[in-house]
Amino acid sequence: MPISAPTELAARQIPCPQEQRRGLMAACLAHALHDGYTDGLYAFLPIWQSQFGLSYAGLAIVRALYFGTMGGLQIPADRLLSGVSPRNTLVLSTIIAATGLAIMAIPMGFVGLCCGLVLAGIGSSIQHPRASQLITECYGDAARRPLSLYNFSGDLGKAILPALIALLIPIFAWRPITGMLALLGLALSLVLIELTPRKITPGAAISLDQVPPGGHAGFMWLLAIGAFDTATRMGYLLFLPFLIHSREGSSATVGIALALLFAGGALGKATCGWLGDHLGIVRSVVATETATSLLIIATLFTPLSGTLVLLPLLGIVLNGTSSVLYGTVPELAPGGDTGRAFAVFYTGVIGAGGLAPIAYGILADHVGRTTGQLATAATALLIVPMVLRLGPSMKAA
Repeated sequence: MPISAPTELAARQIPCPQEQRRGLMAACLAHALHDGYTDGLYAFLPIWQSQFGLSYAGLAIVRALYFGTMGGLQIPADRLLSGVSPRNTLVLSTIIAATGLAIMAIPMGFVGLCCGLVLAGIGSSIQHPRASQLITECYGDAARRPLSLYNFSGDLGKAILPALIALLIPIFAWRPITGMLALLGLALSLVLIELTPRKITPGAAISLDQVPPGGHAGFMWLLAIGAFDTATRMGYLLFLPFLIHSREGSSATVGIALALLFAGGALGKATCGWLGDHLGIVRSVVATETATSLLIIATLFTPLSGTLVLLPLLGIVLNGTSSVLYGTVPELAPGGDTGRAFAVFYTGVIGAGGLAPIAYGILADHVGRTTGQLATAATALLIVPMVLRLGPSMKAA
């Protein structure tokens, strides 16, 4: 990877431990809130369908106003704000997302809902790459484990805010609830202003003078691996409820199954960054993706009780690989531009997460659900030769 000033990189400094912890905590709090906003919207979909007379296709379009904006604007948002500090952009992203929810809370009809969703999506599009860059600036070469904690914090938000919304919906109308969520975001913005380090204080130097030989090609391999990993995860989630029902499981059992899978996934996101540090990237990804494929196949042949036992283990490896991959982005960032690299990476994995279920669904419609689920297992196995190809591009595989 050609870098014009390697001596400048070699002299780069990292903050003191207190500023590292503050930066990590700020990024994790923002991630938890934004991911909580993202998954919390699912709870409102049936209400919006009923209130605005939407078809399922119309509801999907309304949902896409947020998700499409969030996924599609990550690269433009990072480029536009490249000269602004990660601290200020993190605060800005949270204020914009909260303002979007505040607009949704105002009784402005369907147009107000759509405008609020777009604005909230713009705010969330900023958060991912800039928070990841903040952690990278704070920890340098040691960013892999903090990035895995950042990854895990998003799952906490996905668990807490949707559950809170579900508890409030029987008591309040949906607009007051979105207003409460907006106030929560504005309050967090004030916390972030005080919590996030304003200026990086030089501490211990980090060794960035050794440049990985893979260059741009190495990053593209990493992006492809991230896309395939996300495709595997989203594809399996598409089929899991039908798998449980085929074993005579009830809707409540489907909820339990998803909770077990997500609980394992949260644990995997928190721990697999550590695994990457100790086993190396290649061996960690080979292990997690092989285990993912085998466990997906195993759930096809186990009874309901056995499937429920396997799901937490599957969740660990199904979700945990992402922490290893996110932690590798700074190492392979083309030109050393970690902000843009994270923006490109998040755009790729979010896009894969949106398109893969459609492809698996078409396959299942034509050749059966079992074949569709086997295709997700095959996708995980395809990552193994890809990560072996990635190995030579990294400093420490």
